Amino acid sequence: MLKISVNMKTNILKTITVFALLFMAPASMARDMNSRILVMGDSLLAAHSISRRAVAHSIEATLGQKVVNNSVVGARIIYKLPISGALGLNISKQYRKGNWDWVVLSGGGNDLMLGCGCNKCDRKIRRMISASGASGEVPRLVSKLRRTGAKVIYVGYLRSPGVGSPIESCKDEGDEFESRINKMAQQNEGVYFLSLADLVPHGDRSFHAIDMIHPSLKASKIIGQMVSKIISSNGK
Repeated sequence: MLKISVNMKTNILKTITVFALLFMAPASMARDMNSRILVMGDSLLAAHSISRRAVAHSIEATLGQKVVNNSVVGARIIYKLPISGALGLNISKQYRKGNWDWVVLSGGGNDLMLGCGCNKCDRKIRRMISASGASGEVPRLVSKLRRTGAKVIYVGYLRSPGVGSPIESCKDEGDEFESRINKMAQQNEGVYFLSLADLVPHGDRSFHAIDMIHPSLKASKIIGQMVSKIISSNGK
């Protein structure tokens, strides 16, 4: 497996910063008393928020329901800085009280890619979620959300199409992380795991933005439709 070099990691950080400026959700997190769907997470869900073509907007268009999108580009599951964490870079801090029927959630990718460079990430993965799927920061967050009465959809990540993506070397860690998320979902009623592992055909760049990390407009629309199908199938 390839390792991410210091220069590559620096370039990835710069890329994410640019995309954060272009696509991140508004700094003041939205509230809508009429909404029953909350979106929390990282760039997978936050991309294209400013143009109103993020995953949340696709869910709105598909279901005809208002969706509150608090996801933020660059957000992590494990994030200790208090001020920027409170503004949404800590995914758990994106939650706002509401009468939510559903919470759509992503996270973990930045912890792996930026936290350990997708190299020797076993400890980082264990902190996020144990091999059994029963303990760690992710199950703790999901349990907290479930206690509010909301059902939770945890959305996995797009895979590289094998053509020049800087996240090529993250595949093994990503697969292991998501296998644990899937175990967690299977063990908990009202928790659903949406895998995107088979969504991107080999050699097809159209599901990724130009950086080959973030979702394209096409991908965001399709992901929103996939989330909507779970919601429709399990009671709006």
